[in-house]
Amino acid sequence: MVSTTSGAILLVDGYNIIGASSYLKKIRKKNGLESARDSLIESLINYTGYKALDGKIVFDAHYQKTPSNEEKYGDRLSVHYTSYDQTADTYIEKFCASFYYQREDRKKRLIVATSDQAQRHTVVGYGAEWMSAQGLVIEIDSTNNKQRNRLNNRSKSQGRFLFNSLDRKTQQALAKMRFGKGATLL
Repeated sequence: MVSTTSGAILLVDGYNIIGASSYLKKIRKKNGLESARDSLIESLINYTGYKALDGKIVFDAHYQKTPSNEEKYGDRLSVHYTSYDQTADTYIEKFCASFYYQREDRKKRLIVATSDQAQRHTVVGYGAEWMSAQGLVIEIDSTNNKQRNRLNNRSKSQGRFLFNSLDRKTQQALAKMRFGKGATLL
């Protein structure tokens, strides 16, 4: 389980995660690989934001003769597409080595999500933490459920007024602002 320690980086082998997720495999089968990638990106935007992680998804060039490319998705997530002659595994290994030798803050964490066993040994050798692809899929699903439950609990207001949907502490703070310093709610 990934903790919410700030400064942690989550490095994700994108196609490996798609292959581990039954939901993403269904999307790939029905709508194609691009739709599965987009769904993974959307899930990781939410996940990295909720967990306060900096995320980077790596996708192989996948038989495309294109140069490497990186796209930013907000403040927390970027997606790197490797060049034609580079695999995601190679990119991840180089990233881990660079992170190990260049990081100034030894408390900063790097978490690599992949189920490739050779990759696991390499990244752990560079001091990174390893998470299985299935483990990340479970974490994302769990986080989505927590967010959904929080949203559902908030939306069950006790009336038609916004004030009633606020928690008790916020209601009291607003009452003090409106009616004066010593005001309280009944």
